[in-house]
Amino acid sequence: MKKDNSHTKVVVAMSGGVDSAVSAALLKQAGFSVTGVFMKCWSDDESPSGACTSEEDAYWARRAAAALNIPFYSVDLVKEYKERIVDYFVSEYRDGRTPNPDVMCNNEIKFGVFYDKAINYFNADYIATGHYARIRRDGDAVKLLRGLDRNKDQTYFLHRVPAEKLKKAMFPVGEYKKEEVRELAKRFNLPNAEKKDSQGLCFIGKVDISDFLKEYIPTKTGPIITAGGRKIGEHEGVQYYTIGQRKGIGVGGGVPYYVLKKEIETNTLVVGTRYDENLFEDTLTLEEAVWINGAEHLPENVQASIRYRQEPQSATLKKGKEGFTLKFAEPQRAVTSGQSAVVYNGEEVLGGGIIV
Repeated sequence: MKKDNSHTKVVVAMSGGVDSAVSAALLKQAGFSVTGVFMKCWSDDESPSGACTSEEDAYWARRAAAALNIPFYSVDLVKEYKERIVDYFVSEYRDGRTPNPDVMCNNEIKFGVFYDKAINYFNADYIATGHYARIRRDGDAVKLLRGLDRNKDQTYFLHRVPAEKLKKAMFPVGEYKKEEVRELAKRFNLPNAEKKDSQGLCFIGKVDISDFLKEYIPTKTGPIITAGGRKIGEHEGVQYYTIGQRKGIGVGGGVPYYVLKKEIETNTLVVGTRYDENLFEDTLTLEEAVWINGAEHLPENVQASIRYRQEPQSATLKKGKEGFTLKFAEPQRAVTSGQSAVVYNGEEVLGGGIIV
């Protein structure tokens, strides 16, 4: 007998993109009571020229909801986003680290203030997003699994969401590959079926990171030196760079240089070649580690990713006096302070932390 889902209310976070629109369509097809909600997290007044896509995104989300004939609302989270994401983002860069705003955005905004509004204001039983991820439920237990499309898997960004909130989450497109989602969008006659995927900072749009940071962190000229100590150029501020970066260093001479180190106190940028030994490390320490289902029964032999879209690498997870450490079977290139290391056990996401 087919389950009656009509009394189960699902609020879909509709971003204007095809993934969340198809998520809403699939849930409606399955008989759920679906409501689309757009999160306005950034305004043109605060955006560097041409960066904010909020109005355009809201337009496409509204059109998709109308095509599906579902209720549609917009919630203003500009203040919360500025305080919880932008201020954190700028503060981390100012201190010489490279944060991942999309990780914090999912934890603080989508599964933070938006989740609370969906449950408390819209009386939702579940919230759904267009993430390429899966949830496995076993009674009261819940596990976060990688999306079937390994090229689009977005569990890296979801590892800080606690199990209690995942219990009320749905990721409908996690069972599909991207090309299948595009085909579904056409089948559902969605107006954004051919809309390109958004890129850039979460909710802000495609913007050059250094240009964005210059709005908040003043430029300060300093030397660019090689690992051997030879000065080869100047930069506008070490805070604008990240470990392993090549583009934007601005040093000619025919040799492609990569950022090896940022010396904040002396405002010095140290660079080297792509495979400089200083760019590789096999061990890292995690701070602010979170574990979806607790830390009691974590395996020692795991896999971990130190950046989005990196295939998880074999590693050993251990807990010491100063927290958790990961030791990789093979040295990893450009281990970056402030980024997230996400820990897996096969398909399951165990959790992770911020690289010290």
